[in-house]
Amino acid sequence: MCLLCHPEALNGIQIEDTPTLLIAGSIAAAVCVARKGKSTEKKEETEVHTEGTRIHRNGRYERSREKKMAKIIAGIFGGYLFLVFLAPIAMPSDSVPELSGRANAFDYMTEDGATGWGNQNWSDNGKLGHNQSAHGGSFVWSELNPIWAFTYGFGDLNCHQKHHRSWEINGNQLAFCVRDVGIFAGAAIGAAIFGRFGLNRWTLRDTFLSIIPDEWLVETYEKNRRGITSLGIAAIFVIPMGVDGFTQLLTDYESNNILRLVTGLGFGLILGWIFVASLCARPKDFNDSGQVILPGGARFQIIEEE
Repeated sequence: MCLLCHPEALNGIQIEDTPTLLIAGSIAAAVCVARKGKSTEKKEETEVHTEGTRIHRNGRYERSREKKMAKIIAGIFGGYLFLVFLAPIAMPSDSVPELSGRANAFDYMTEDGATGWGNQNWSDNGKLGHNQSAHGGSFVWSELNPIWAFTYGFGDLNCHQKHHRSWEINGNQLAFCVRDVGIFAGAAIGAAIFGRFGLNRWTLRDTFLSIIPDEWLVETYEKNRRGITSLGIAAIFVIPMGVDGFTQLLTDYESNNILRLVTGLGFGLILGWIFVASLCARPKDFNDSGQVILPGGARFQIIEEE
């Protein structure tokens, strides 16, 4: 029984307040969306087989690519997110100290040298790095087993890994900060949502908008506001993280982990949504542009040059 579909099953269950719930919730949400989508798709495929006239809202009889691409992207983001939480749980307690490095550089690959920058004793008052000796000692992820080394190495390259912006489990800091954890979780959920509702509608913006019910988009298509609508939706998810992140970068303002998580989730959701939509927008899957069904009875028009 799915706890998301049947929340009453949660009655009487006591859950500890821990960041580990994020990955469980993200995976549960993605699985629930995929499960519902699979059930609906089976019903629709049966109708196609028996009636022969059942088509999707985009004018096509099948949407296998949409489901396939969504599973791949959700699997990549969700799979790595799983490792981010599994690694500190599986590793010995207190084996990953408090970290503080640079983005786009390896800081904890070696004990010293250019790839061991984070293990040096820098000032605790600087914007990057800290006195590693005073924060639990050195850490060398290349000495871990290949799976954990990949997990922490990828985080080392792509994240500052500042300890006060990161979660800790089992005495071990996670490979990514809270905001990036939110991005990975959001991307997995966004991809899963597109896999459930999204459709190839020839162009990227029309494919992007396809997860929204057609009846909500009638006016958008009648007035040809697809572009501005797409940008507006993207802005709603992107701007909060941009404002929070750049304000923190350029001023003395310091965000908090709840806000980092929420803004990261929003950005990740739109990232996964756009990513899968870009892989599914394929004109060659249609006989011609006239086959594409759009909201409000709209149709593509080919403008011939004189």
